[in-house]
Amino acid sequence: MEQTQSQLSLSLQTFLHYLTVERQLAANTVAAYEADLQSLIGYLSRRSIRLPSEVQSSHLRNYLHKAHASGLTARSNARHLSAMRRFFRFLIAGNRLSHDPTADIDLPKIKQTIPQSLTIAEIDRLLGDVAPSSPLAIRNQAMLTFLYGTGLRVTELVRLPTIGVNLTAGYVRVLGKGNKERLVPFGDEVRERLGQYLAASRPLLVKGRVTPFLFVTRRGTAMTRLRFWQIVQETCLRQGITKEVSPHSLRHSFATHLVENGADLRSVQMMLGHADIATTQIYTHVDGSRLKAAHKKYHPRG
Repeated sequence: MEQTQSQLSLSLQTFLHYLTVERQLAANTVAAYEADLQSLIGYLSRRSIRLPSEVQSSHLRNYLHKAHASGLTARSNARHLSAMRRFFRFLIAGNRLSHDPTADIDLPKIKQTIPQSLTIAEIDRLLGDVAPSSPLAIRNQAMLTFLYGTGLRVTELVRLPTIGVNLTAGYVRVLGKGNKERLVPFGDEVRERLGQYLAASRPLLVKGRVTPFLFVTRRGTAMTRLRFWQIVQETCLRQGITKEVSPHSLRHSFATHLVENGADLRSVQMMLGHADIATTQIYTHVDGSRLKAAHKKYHPRG
């Protein structure tokens, strides 16, 4: 019984290895796949379904129905189904399974929600916080300005290596989702505040320790997503900004303000690092000079 019971779990471990080693997905992404599929495997095991070949679409529909009834949102259920599809299609591609139990299951309808963006006036208040007088204040102001000025994902921001930034050319080299590299231009204000951070703040935080990361804590270690979220919240509170603001709000504001000022969607797509575009348009190549020109012309702080 233990041998058959382990077949789905064994297949999952092979799948996770494929995502990590061959596809080189981010650790957070692989962990999300693992959590979703472990939940499904537990559900199937309790119903004595232990082999991939025993899984039918009715089992998956019932699982998703129960998850929704227990309070899981349509968006979360869609993520679960996406994980299932990739898992079972991986098994089919490896000749470990002959049928796809997800083939005739439709994605649940998801209510489209647009992230809240800040107005130009609110951005001015957020980034115009009191003149920084300490290494941490200089760092915080540089991070906020950098995120709004480049539209990076928060994970990309906190994991960004110092060597990824070219102050002279006004570009940052970003390794995004799926290990896809892109260049994102930034303007003079980002250059100024980042230069101040690198000259007057980071050396005092690092204190001679070796770290590749651009933005560091007072202990000289990499900034965390949670700590940066707290910095955004603290700054908004201090500046009297009452909207629900997160690091993603700054990324969304970056894109919104570019488009509102006339930037073409393809350039914005490239700067954001969208691989396919339900959010912008069909992926097309845009060279670096065009990106920099679009950013300088249309970004409020370009």
